[in-house]
Amino acid sequence: FYRNPRCLDAKTPKDLDLNLKYSISKDKDFKLQTIPLQLKELLNHQGPWEKLEDVSRIFIFKKTPMSEYVAEHWKEDEFFTWQFLNGLNPILIRRCSQLPPYLPVTDAMVAPFLGGGTSLAAELEKGTIFLVDYRILEGIPTGQINGRQQYSAAPLCLLHQAPGHPLRPLAIQLSQTPGPDSPIFLPSDSEWDWLLAKTWVRNSELLIHEMVTHLLKTHFIVESFALATLRQLPLCHPIFKLLIPHIQYTFHINILGRSGLFFPGGLIDKSTSLGREGSLQLSAKELATLTYRSFCLPDDLRDRGVYGLQGYYYRDDGLKLWGAIESFASEIVDLYYPDDGVVRGDSELQTWVREIFTEGLLGRDSSGFPSSLETRAALLRFLTVIIFTCSAQHAAVNSGQFDFSAWMPNVPASMRLPPPTAKGCTPEDFALSLPDVNASSNLGLMGTTSLSIFQKPLGSFPDAHFTEEAPRRSQEAFAARLAEISRQIRERNARLPLPYTYLDPANIENSVAI
Repeated sequence: FYRNPRCLDAKTPKDLDLNLKYSISKDKDFKLQTIPLQLKELLNHQGPWEKLEDVSRIFIFKKTPMSEYVAEHWKEDEFFTWQFLNGLNPILIRRCSQLPPYLPVTDAMVAPFLGGGTSLAAELEKGTIFLVDYRILEGIPTGQINGRQQYSAAPLCLLHQAPGHPLRPLAIQLSQTPGPDSPIFLPSDSEWDWLLAKTWVRNSELLIHEMVTHLLKTHFIVESFALATLRQLPLCHPIFKLLIPHIQYTFHINILGRSGLFFPGGLIDKSTSLGREGSLQLSAKELATLTYRSFCLPDDLRDRGVYGLQGYYYRDDGLKLWGAIESFASEIVDLYYPDDGVVRGDSELQTWVREIFTEGLLGRDSSGFPSSLETRAALLRFLTVIIFTCSAQHAAVNSGQFDFSAWMPNVPASMRLPPPTAKGCTPEDFALSLPDVNASSNLGLMGTTSLSIFQKPLGSFPDAHFTEEAPRRSQEAFAARLAEISRQIRERNARLPLPYTYLDPANIENSVAI
């Protein structure tokens, strides 16, 4: 039932070849930088939080400037919407040109938040209305934590960005079925009704982030890229030499993830509302509709209609990195594939891409992923997708996990009460909705957002796979271009009240290695 990309048949990192596992130094560094939120005095507390302020009891160890900012500002509407653009899951927001029929928001509801002299219909036509729809969560079963049933929702969040203003929330509906039992929450509601509605959205955001945006669309897909590369391309092949820095350590971290997260009764079962069964169903559901265009950053941004969004630093930095990677890969392709016929005639290359299609995408033609490569342009696009996904995209959705999740109410992994069917939330109701104390303290997150001395940033090539002068010059030009992008990002961040650092090339690892 759980159809997912093919993975390496290894139960522990000990089963790996020495060239595929962490070095001794890297392994020690990884264990030091992985900070589980586990405090002994809380682990046996299976009940709810008595009051929201008690959450600070688990927010006492390592902190970062961003995690402290989150703890201070997580209730604010502007930070709530900032995270759609630059937070853990910056790929869900899309322009809304017409309200879906299952979101019956009216002018009367949102007029106070649109500004005078306009209407919802007018703003939809102008392209200033955006939607985040968590429909994929509908019908996914939830599990139990501490013997108590957990809950999830499939909300819709409507947003507005007037020219020259930050993105603002307009309305939230916590189900895909409108009606008297599914109220539409508004910024004008009581403090606790509105905060509870936003928190349900943030819970949905985390569930999709962990199983879809992060694990499926980086870790799991990249493992299928890596397997095909090692199986089908000889060490002397130029595409092997190009890609090997971007698949280093991926098997090691993925095996750790599968053995530590997904065994029955493991961390996923103990900490998330979906549990192991629901999480795997969610991943499989996404894979059934996954598209190649969603991995091609320029196409994905165009399809979502978000080129005009202001303050979307994930988009801005990502496009710079996409261009740098594409330029570098283009030079390598030009060196070894002088015309399209050489691409078509490379049997090893064709077997490689075919295996990725059949084993990674399960042979699903509707995905749009190539099953063969007929031109240099097609090869270049595929290589850019792979390198970008292994490096920049993984950094964008991985490196902020501790920052955004250390303050649990910002992205609770589970909800212990069902979504409200009426307004009237109290502070006590809100605290009771959050995960049990021990579930909150069980969630292990990576406690680092910067590279250690044992990690290899994008654009570094410590192992000389290419020995010819021409590709080495291309590597040097790539590193120089990344250094300039890093300079530009840091210069911009110095002017921002809340900097976006996850796609600074200096903070991006070459591969999915953590």
